[in-house]
Amino acid sequence: MTINIRRADRSRPEPLWHQAEQALRALIADGTWPDGTQLPNEGKLSELLGVSRITVRHALRNIEEAGLLRREHGRGTFVRTSTVTAGVRGLTSFTQEMADRGLVVGSRVLEMVELPASDDVAAALEIAEGDAVVKVRRLRAGNNLPIGIQTAFLPSARVPGFLGIGQVVPSLYEDLRNRFGISPMEAREIYRVGTVSADDAGLLEVAAGSPAFIVQRITSDAQGPFEFTVSTMRGDRYEIRSRLHL
Repeated sequence: MTINIRRADRSRPEPLWHQAEQALRALIADGTWPDGTQLPNEGKLSELLGVSRITVRHALRNIEEAGLLRREHGRGTFVRTSTVTAGVRGLTSFTQEMADRGLVVGSRVLEMVELPASDDVAAALEIAEGDAVVKVRRLRAGNNLPIGIQTAFLPSARVPGFLGIGQVVPSLYEDLRNRFGISPMEAREIYRVGTVSADDAGLLEVAAGSPAFIVQRITSDAQGPFEFTVSTMRGDRYEIRSRLHL
């Protein structure tokens, strides 16, 4: 198969590793290399791009750290466009995380209802138990592949008329900003290892009991907590990476 790849141009001001990285990312983004594709080895990529192996290695490392590639010892490097990588980052929505990785976000509302806050929801949102909250449960996907189920709770007092607006746009934060003037300033997250419940298994297209990350997030603005979200993320499509320094 002939690969139409953009070769590095030494007359351009951008570093060669950056040009190589962008050329490789383009092949992933346009579907030339779909999920699961094995990349040519470093020698072949060096030849195709017109750069050294060290430059290729630099580009591949950056793309891998962005969660778009996986390296398997003894096998090679493979595209993994359906994986979301969480780590040290700014306060972003799932939609923005997907966009940052060149993935097409998918979102389907499973439930949207107002109900009394349970004890744990009330504690997270710093409201009284029994106060009204809006529950929004959504299936989240990347490139049409299910990644997780997110259940968000919002204090009804902060989002009057929320249930009357119809379907939520893919980014809840965008919706809250545009309709209610609520902008996130800070979030606290807790990750723990868990399993996919029987209720969620079919939606996530895995067997019940499959490994998952259970993520809790409390997001606040200047007035205090406005969102408490519990997410179940497929263990094979969501990972956490950290870079440690002395």
